[in-house]
Order: sequence, then C-alpha cells, then structure tokens
Amino acid sequence: AAERGVIVRLLIDDFNSSIDIHAKTASDVYGIPLDEVTKDQRRDAKVINFGVLYGMSPHGLAAATGMSFTEAKQFIDQYFAVRAPIRQYIDATLQQARSEGYVETYYGRRRPTPDIHSSNFMVRQSAERAAANMPIQGTEADLMKRAMLAVEERLTGKANQLLQIHDSILVECALNDADDVAEILKTTMEGIAPELDISLNVDVSVGKNWGEL
Repeated sequence: AAERGVIVRLLIDDFNSSIDIHAKTASDVYGIPLDEVTKDQRRDAKVINFGVLYGMSPHGLAAATGMSFTEAKQFIDQYFAVRAPIRQYIDATLQQARSEGYVETYYGRRRPTPDIHSSNFMVRQSAERAAANMPIQGTEADLMKRAMLAVEERLTGKANQLLQIHDSILVECALNDADDVAEILKTTMEGIAPELDISLNVDVSVGKNWGEL
C-alpha cells in the first residue's frame, strides 16, 4: 500500500507539473530518458493513455499504431507494470460493478451496471468498458456542471453561456468585456474543485466567432 501511494503521488506530481504526460509515459514504458523519446514512441504512449480506460486490447493498440500484436501486448503489459495503480483502480472499479451493481463518480453519481453479468461476451465486454470509464468521464461531467453554475453566477450581467462542449464552455460578451470575462472563466473553472489533488488547468481564447477560438 505504501509503494502504491508513492507511485500515485509521483503520477499526480507529474501531472501537476505540466510535464508532457504522453512523453513521460513513453519514457517510463520504454525505459529511456525523457529527452530521448521519439515522436512515434510518444504517439504510441498517447494512444494507450487514452485507450486504457476503454479496455484497449493488444489488437486495438496494434491497429491504431502499426505495432505487431506481440509488440502491442508487450507495450500494454509494460504500461501496467509501471502504472500499476491504474491497473488496480480499473480492477477495483470492475469488482464494484460486479458486486454492487453500479459504479460512481467522485461525487457519488451512480450508473447501474447490470450487463456486466451478461452471458453474451460482447455485451459483457462493452459493460466492462463502460464501467471502467464512467467514474473518470462522469467525474469530468460533474465538474463541468459545477463550473457552469459557478460561471453563470459570476458572469451575470457580463456575458451569456451559449454552449458546453465536452470540457469547454462557449460564452458571448461585449468586446470591451472580453478580457474580464476570460479571467473570470479561467479562475472560476480552475478553482471549482479545491478538494482534488489534481490541478485543473484552463486555457481561454477570444474571438469574434466560434471558428476563431
């Protein structure tokens, strides 16, 4: 448990230091210095970083990167060797889905997981992917809803929220207020969850239409 805690702390520190997470993953998996990571190695690490919570298989990684099946399997095995807490987290999430019948976000919003017991392999696999992913994507959705409420309160009379797109909010305001509104968006969204160890970094851009952002 102590070793797991140290690894988790190191992962959080890497993320909060704004290091290139994909390059760092490639460095760890391939066992090479960070400044020696190639573009192809970073690309492979990026694919698995994003794919791991969807249960990406060696076949999927091979198809996405051009690796052979054997290379992809070795990469995934090594990934989970150096990112053991991620494997443990996924396994614990799936166990909860099977035993409790649901998974939940950081804030307790639940999703039932009845199909995880399906006798149909494809249905069961799909349910496992959804169960592993929901606490991550669902927590992001929870954070975004909280941010939208806080932004609405602080922007009253200054700007109007038009759209929420994944992890972004599109607002409209007078040109003279753009800089103030941008600062409100950034500070409000970055500070929406002080209880988290992870820093929430927000980029803001200003334009006369959506296409310029």
